[in-house]
Amino acid sequence: MKCASCRTGELVNAMHSYFAELNNCMIIIKNVPCYRCDQCGEIVYPASIAERLDDFMDMAESFAGELLIIDYSDKVA
Repeated sequence: MKCASCRTGELVNAMHSYFAELNNCMIIIKNVPCYRCDQCGEIVYPASIAERLDDFMDMAESFAGELLIIDYSDKVA
């Protein structure tokens, strides 16, 4: 699959750490499956993974302190 960002690279399966900020809290979700461009490094999440990340963010808002680190591979079995 071609990269939509650089239009020359190929998207390959990879793992990535997802970072977000929610109401004075930093959320880090490690080991998230994604596609990474082999030329420019652009990260693309499949729709099912993006939906799961949204679920994690909703869950995290209810109990997170200043920093929350989640390992994606531990939560999806």
